[in-house]
Amino acid sequence: MSGPLEGIKVIDVSAVVSGPLAAMILGDQGADVIKVEPPGIGEVVRLPNFERGGLTSLFINCNRNKRGVALDLSKPDGVEVMYEMIKTTDVFIQNWRPGAADRLGLGEAKLREINPNLIYCSISGFGPSGPYSDRRVYDPIIQGLTGHPAIQMSQDFPIPDLVRHIVADKSTSYTAAQAITAALFARDRGAGGQHIEVPMIDASLAFFWPDGMIRHTLENTEELPGNSLYETYRLWHTQDGQIIYFTASQVEHEGLFNALGHPEWITDPRFATTESRMVPENAEALGALIDEALRASPTDELLEKMQANDVPSGRVLGLEEIFEDPQIVHNETILEFNHPTAGKYHQAKPAARFHSTPQDPRKRMPPLLGEHTEEVLLETGFSAEKIEALREQGIVP
Repeated sequence: MSGPLEGIKVIDVSAVVSGPLAAMILGDQGADVIKVEPPGIGEVVRLPNFERGGLTSLFINCNRNKRGVALDLSKPDGVEVMYEMIKTTDVFIQNWRPGAADRLGLGEAKLREINPNLIYCSISGFGPSGPYSDRRVYDPIIQGLTGHPAIQMSQDFPIPDLVRHIVADKSTSYTAAQAITAALFARDRGAGGQHIEVPMIDASLAFFWPDGMIRHTLENTEELPGNSLYETYRLWHTQDGQIIYFTASQVEHEGLFNALGHPEWITDPRFATTESRMVPENAEALGALIDEALRASPTDELLEKMQANDVPSGRVLGLEEIFEDPQIVHNETILEFNHPTAGKYHQAKPAARFHSTPQDPRKRMPPLLGEHTEEVLLETGFSAEKIEALREQGIVP
């Protein structure tokens, strides 16, 4: 068996990231994922932006392990082709705005008439109803509505800012992929097909909540002692660079003090216990002392002493340095591919390691637009003559 989802067929009509990345996760896990795009330019992330040979970086990173079909779903005959494909499909993923699927004739109710066992996943910005449901939306809008910028404040520059990667889109993708596999499991136990709705605003807030809303989980916390994690996260400057350390226990704090060459801080009443370190003026004083000690020493020396004292710590890598990090190299986390038209490119491999049903991220490279159209239609039962007729109508390329 090649992956735990071998034998599962997925049709992915979604675009950009929230749906395509979810479908890629399923493809990595062995599902046969068919990506359906409009003929011509295909989906929007195929437009030139770090593009070579018909593939862009963002498309590559969300569409591995898929077969590509170009199909004009704006025409009735194109929708009829989709209906035939749906008959043997397990999962259908779309991230159109609410109502668009029904207008195309591809809504959940219609496809369930064709295939009662279908798992139908609808991804949207805000959900199918409500005051925002009809709005166009992208990742940074969702970030702003779910708390992310509110806590992106460095102590050096206390100004709210965006998380500078599409955390709302990607958390939605992982939510959708997990929900789909759960629905497939439930189907195998007799639940039948079902509709899954994944609003980005809900997925992003659920992802943010465990640590981001520590201060807002219990009611009336004004009198309760404590620090939110976002108040303690900090990037520290050294003599020649930057490091990150994090101390969560008394042992780790004492290890830090020893690593910095100040064991006397261990018995200083201002810093000796968790409670004393949480007193605002003591925390400020300790922070200033630590900053001074770190800035006086080179990065390598500090890291060596911190590791010797079992202090969780690491350097701040530039993006180019990630490729050379010893642990990442040891784990073989970064894969190299050589595409016939796009040339060499790199990706991170799937993180989960299945020991009995291993994932194969190299099974298929991302498809060129419509690369597998004829192959998939022949499998679906269309004759070569019928495919040629569809081609003459412009429904397939």
